[in-house]
Amino acid sequence: MKIKYDKETDILYIKISNLPVDESDMEKEGVILDYTIDGQLVGIEVLDASKSSSKPNIVEYELA
Repeated sequence: MKIKYDKETDILYIKISNLPVDESDMEKEGVILDYTIDGQLVGIEVLDASKSSSKPNIVEYELA
């Protein structure tokens, strides 16, 4: 998994796998989900990320 925040565009991208993206859907306003051809989730893109989080460039990682 890879997480990237672009401060210039204010976009947060969470890459779940390296599989090729075939389709993207905006499920909710400002959240784009990327899928493979067979429907596997590849990534999550959050537009205007600073509006959703006060510190989008800080990541907290937790294993359970």
